[in-house]
Amino acid sequence: MRIAVTGSIATDHLMNFPGRFADQLVADQLHTVSLSFLVDALDVRRGGVAANICFGMGQLGTKPILVGAAGTDFAEYRAWLERHGVDTDSVRISDVLHTARFICTTDSEHNQIGSFYTGAMSEARLIELQHVAERIGGLDLVSIGADDPEAMIRHTQECRARSIPFAADFSQQIARMDGDDIRVLVEGAAYLFNNEYEAGLIESKTGWSAAEILDRVENRVTTLGAKGVRIERKGEPDIVVGCAQEEAKVDPTGVGDGFRAGFLSGLAWGVGLERAAQIGCMLATLVIETLGTQEYELRRGHFMERFAKAYGDTAADEVRGHIGA
Repeated sequence: MRIAVTGSIATDHLMNFPGRFADQLVADQLHTVSLSFLVDALDVRRGGVAANICFGMGQLGTKPILVGAAGTDFAEYRAWLERHGVDTDSVRISDVLHTARFICTTDSEHNQIGSFYTGAMSEARLIELQHVAERIGGLDLVSIGADDPEAMIRHTQECRARSIPFAADFSQQIARMDGDDIRVLVEGAAYLFNNEYEAGLIESKTGWSAAEILDRVENRVTTLGAKGVRIERKGEPDIVVGCAQEEAKVDPTGVGDGFRAGFLSGLAWGVGLERAAQIGCMLATLVIETLGTQEYELRRGHFMERFAKAYGDTAADEVRGHIGA
C-alpha cells in the first residue's frame, strides 16, 4: 500500500533562560520592550508533523512518501529521514526560503517566548499530487496533515478529483480555519483524525453534529490522551483501544504523530482497524518516553514484547511479521 503523508517539515530551536522573564519586564515600559536573553543551552530538534509521521512509519518499515516543502538547508534533515526509511523525493525545495522553524526560549518557571517561521512551507500549495503518484506508480492513501492552509485545501480537492482516498488530519491548523474550510477538508475523508478537544471544535465550527460528520467520513479516529483511542463508523460499534503501559513520561511532544505513524502502518499492512490502533498506541508510548519527536529507537524484539504484554499474544502474532519488513 503506497501512502503519502503531506504536511509541515520543520526544525525546532529550543533554548533555556536560567532566570525569570517577569523579572526583566518594567511595568511602565511595556510599550517599548527591547530585551535580549543570554541562554544556557540550544537544542535543535527535527520536527514538523509530516516528517514526524514519516519517521515513525520508516522505523516500522512501511516506506512512506513525504510530501511537503523545505529550503536548501534541508539536506542534512533529508539524509536523516532517508537513512530511516523515508522517501523524500517528493519534497519541494524552495530556491529562496528556509525550512520552517520554531524558535522558543523557556525560563526557569517554564514560561515561554516563541516564534514560528513558516518559510518554505508556504510553497507546499504548489505541489501536485499527480506528479507524486506518477513517480511511484499510484497512491492508495494520502494523509493530509497540518501545513500551509491553501496546500491542505488543494491536496484535498485533488484527492477528490482523482478519486484518491485521503485522511483529514489538520490538528494545529484547526484554530485558524473557519467552518467553510473545515467542511472542505472533512467531506468524503476515508479517515478523520482528531483529539477530543479538536472533535468539539470541528463540530462547533462546521455546525455539524457528531452523527452528521459520520455521514461524511468513513472512519473517525479520536485520540483520548491517556485513555487511548476511539474509532467510530456509521452503523458499526465503536472500536476502543487503550494505551500501552509507559516506562516513563518524558515529553508528550509528537505523541499524536507517533500514533498516526503506527496507525497508517497498520493500514498499509492490512491488519484491520483495531490492530492499526494498537500499533499506533504502542508507537506513541515510545515517543512519550523520549525527549524529542524523532529520537526514539524502535527495536523489533522489545517493541513486540511490550506489544504482546499490552494487547495479547494473538494481536502480537498478527503484527510480528510486518514490523521492520
